[in-house]
Amino acid sequence: MSDHLKKKPPKVAGHLAEKRGIYQMILSWSETNGERGRKSVSTGLPVKGNKKKAEDMLRAARKEQEAILASLPDANEILFADFMEKWLEVIRPEIKLTTFSGYQLNVQKAIAPWFRERGIMLSELTADDINDFYDEKLEDLKATSVIKFHANIGKALKYAVEKEYIMHSVMDKVKRPKEERFVGKFLKQSEAVDLFEAVRGHKLELGVILGAFYGLRRGEIVGLRWESIDFDANTISIDYSVTTAFVDGKHVIVEGNTLKSKSSFRTLPLVPGFRAKLLEVREEQKRYQQLCGKSYNKQGANFIYTDQLGNRINPNYLSKEFPKFLEQNGLRRLRFHDLRHSAASLLLASGISLKQIQEWLGHSNFSITADTYAHLEYNSKLASANAMAWINETTLGKLGLISQQTGSCRLESAFQALNSMPV
Repeated sequence: MSDHLKKKPPKVAGHLAEKRGIYQMILSWSETNGERGRKSVSTGLPVKGNKKKAEDMLRAARKEQEAILASLPDANEILFADFMEKWLEVIRPEIKLTTFSGYQLNVQKAIAPWFRERGIMLSELTADDINDFYDEKLEDLKATSVIKFHANIGKALKYAVEKEYIMHSVMDKVKRPKEERFVGKFLKQSEAVDLFEAVRGHKLELGVILGAFYGLRRGEIVGLRWESIDFDANTISIDYSVTTAFVDGKHVIVEGNTLKSKSSFRTLPLVPGFRAKLLEVREEQKRYQQLCGKSYNKQGANFIYTDQLGNRINPNYLSKEFPKFLEQNGLRRLRFHDLRHSAASLLLASGISLKQIQEWLGHSNFSITADTYAHLEYNSKLASANAMAWINETTLGKLGLISQQTGSCRLESAFQALNSMPV
């Protein structure tokens, strides 16, 4: 980081307050614009018998806040690239680690290097600079990736305006890249049957079933626990997630009740075939636990998707090994996440409405489902085609009716019949 970013750390005052029997840390400081900044943080400690611990936490919180404030930039002296990196530090405690992982990757690998190379200052940043950045990146990246850059830059500049580092954001003059319509790969019904038969007994089997039939996300599959299965009510509750994030150059596991949105928490029916499969898996886990003894990882016993030593399957295993499995078995190449899209496609082909599919997949709003899968909604298109009954009065329509009545697909027979019809 450049020397001109170093400045005298501001002093943060603080005191303890009580709220519903819990100690709260109240921090306050002077902002660069002369206003007072304030933050309230719960210690999680009951008031009774915890005053010393709370005071220790308060001292640590004051130092941490002083460090954050000391790192905030002066817009007149800071490169835009440096500002983006400091913005990352500010938002880090406020967002999910998986979300931060994406932000950090965008800033450190794409945004900051491009603007640093050109020496563009925060105070001198223009819409043309950002548009030039987008245009160059679009030569090698999809629009969806550049749209993420757009979102990150927009949020950072909004923060800069709020803190009065700059007077206004230039984002209203920036051209947002046009979003590409998603067209994913989907399994046909026959391909789904072939895949289920091919994967029987393989380590990937459980993941494939949960992905292609239930449409679960990778993290939801790996995070499925026995306590989420109700064998009496025959239901599966999707309420836990295990996924990975790449933060500070390292892969870290993120687990807990951290699903993508509130709608992701859902309960699905336990169909007979999968119920029987889960009972098999449970018995198999008990058998391996007896065989392995102390070598068995009992900490992973609550999870359904484990290896023979009781270790929970790593989410990256599904993404890496699934394409290899398809290639080895002569099946069409797909990403593992395409199984989720295939579940939606197969539901649509069976006449299930988009609204029901939204609830099945756990999308946060209907527009996500509609935008992603509306082009596959065959039944609505079939109804539209049937409504165009006038075509039956044409030569083309009569040809189709003849083909339906005779059950023949041979064009020569159809044309012979057509020629014998009165004009």
